[in-house]
Amino acid sequence: MGSSNEVLDVLLVCGSGASSGFMAANIRKAAKMRNLNMDIKARGEAEIENYIHDIDALLVGPHLAYIVDDIEELTRGTDVKVLLMKPSYYSTLDGEAALNDLLSELKI
Repeated sequence: MGSSNEVLDVLLVCGSGASSGFMAANIRKAAKMRNLNMDIKARGEAEIENYIHDIDALLVGPHLAYIVDDIEELTRGTDVKVLLMKPSYYSTLDGEAALNDLLSELKI
């Protein structure tokens, strides 16, 4: 199966529901414009464990930097890439910049 057919599963967590939903939608739009096959869900940090084995990447809101160590404990032994989003694009809900950051981390 070619990599272009594989879906990249991304979980976005940020604590407050509204902004993460908008951010996920904006990343989805940016991915679609580039014909990238991505599935992006926005959830609360309490739900991370439920998704850890179904995702390729975990985007974490900048204000949740304090839980990144805990998240890395959860993802140890998995291939999940954990990315702390930058306040510069998170505060403006810039899906394009977030997608660029994610793709560079994943080396896609």
